[in-house]
Amino acid sequence: MSEQRITTYRAFWPFYVMQHRKVGTRRLHFIATSAALGLIALAAVLPQPWLLLAAPVCGYSCAWVGHFVVEKNRPATFAYPIFSLIGDFHMYALMWLARMDIEVVRCEVTRLETAPPDGAESPPQ
Repeated sequence: MSEQRITTYRAFWPFYVMQHRKVGTRRLHFIATSAALGLIALAAVLPQPWLLLAAPVCGYSCAWVGHFVVEKNRPATFAYPIFSLIGDFHMYALMWLARMDIEVVRCEVTRLETAPPDGAESPPQ
């Protein structure tokens, strides 16, 4: 059975949240996004184009450590690069607002309520 492809951000968001269940993964993403934004801001002030190249390298490498080491899953970026980038900033904003932990619980409850009765995971929609 082939997995269905997610076609909207609205459908992607709960999937993204479930890929970031562990606090350590979310913290590494927060550090990664902050560092990338800091490098972009620094590049705007200093005439150093390499800082713009360093921003995604720094951001992705730190965030991916969270997936491979902490969460032990595959980053959503590989399958959904645009949705994943949007999701990262969505999660980053919720972390600034101290609402991301609540969002993880909300998505987990929704996932459990909509799971098939046999306990098998349904493919993302």
